[in-house]
Amino acid sequence: MDTDTLSTNEVEKSVEIAEDAIFAAVRTLEEVENPIKNIEWITCKDFTVDLGRQQIEEYIATWEFDESWLHLSEYLEKEELEFCFRYHYRVRWSIPTSRKPIPRATACIYFLIEISKIKPKTLPVEVFYVLESNRYVHSIQSNPSFLNH
Repeated sequence: MDTDTLSTNEVEKSVEIAEDAIFAAVRTLEEVENPIKNIEWITCKDFTVDLGRQQIEEYIATWEFDESWLHLSEYLEKEELEFCFRYHYRVRWSIPTSRKPIPRATACIYFLIEISKIKPKTLPVEVFYVLESNRYVHSIQSNPSFLNH
């Protein structure tokens, strides 16, 4: 078909579709080359405060960071909302040295594990985190094993 016979709207739509396809292909290639690592998160019915902290540690273990960075994870509080419970955790990072075992600066990552009151208890917990002094909320895609088959 010749572009002279296509309307401007059809050409614009074709270009938009092509751009979307290219963008999706590039994103897929990036994910193949640099896959986002995740863990299998526990189900809502199996959740405990300590298991939540252990799972956060397990998730952090998938990250790549210099071995000089040390961290401590701790449970902060439970928040009850109308449709869920939220469990708040903080992971404090620092680089202690033999000269300065108590570091002057730290960086924190705040995790939130959400347990739904209305969704099936067999679903995995929902997990979010925020880097200190940052507003962007990272959502960790739970990886329920029944979706992988």
